[in-house]
Amino acid sequence: MWFSHQLQLRGCEHISRSSTKVVLLLFSLVAVSQAQLNWEGQTGALLAPYAYTSESSAHGFGHPEVAFHYMNAGPVLGNELQASITVGFLKIGEIGFTRAFNVEGSAPLSPVFANGFNISQIKFRLVPENLHKSKFVPAIAAGVVVRTQVRRVTEVLERENTTCTDFDLVTTKTIKELHGLPILLNFGVRLTNSSLMGIAANSPDWSFRTFGAATFEVKAPKHSKLVLGAEFAQQPHQLKEVPGPFFPTTATVPTTLAYFVRIKPGSDLPVNLDFGIVQLAGKLGPALDLQARHQFTMGLSYRF
Repeated sequence: MWFSHQLQLRGCEHISRSSTKVVLLLFSLVAVSQAQLNWEGQTGALLAPYAYTSESSAHGFGHPEVAFHYMNAGPVLGNELQASITVGFLKIGEIGFTRAFNVEGSAPLSPVFANGFNISQIKFRLVPENLHKSKFVPAIAAGVVVRTQVRRVTEVLERENTTCTDFDLVTTKTIKELHGLPILLNFGVRLTNSSLMGIAANSPDWSFRTFGAATFEVKAPKHSKLVLGAEFAQQPHQLKEVPGPFFPTTATVPTTLAYFVRIKPGSDLPVNLDFGIVQLAGKLGPALDLQARHQFTMGLSYRF
């Protein structure tokens, strides 16, 4: 095929333990009970952000959190790896940086997904959960995710970098009144020009997309806990410049789905561990199959 030769071009939880603060920190305990850093370094589920933020005081920065995520994304996308650091500030926000790496896959299309890029994010809580002691008020937050130096898909062939950006508005509520089974519900709206979180670079235009997650927490042996969850993230349907001079085919990107389990140890060790299955994309169009239908993902998050 004509463009297969073109594809050979390659662009290169710690809560304070002072008993005098237990009452004051009760809200914070609820807010972070099911959260760790997600794929892009935000406090959230496996992929989606929550309206919660990394812990901090009202007068400065909190302790940093670091995370590492890995996804076996298949023979086309290869292995995707993310290394993140995030810090909360002023009890209402967080800021973080993630570096995305890629180990190239074995398929002919793999070279156009082989480049790493940078991810910066900032999030502000607009409304605290249970405002005015109301059990029905969810947390609401706004955030921005900016991916820079993205050189994938048509940008590889054009030898150009691009920027993929998300503006998020998200609401999250933890319900603890259901017979000791904490349930978290999360829903958000995103204004974006990125496709598959930057994995497939840009979409042609800006569009509003929705995302959400639902989890519940169960007790496990040795005082540990398991959080079981599912989430979705709508994607812009088209890829930038596809079809075009380098990809003379059509492409339709489906909604991303994920199912995960989060392990919370029963000790004081501030570590969470995620295992998940992510459905990114399969056959987008003629001669454009990403072969990423049921991909194994894991993540490790640690708070200093």
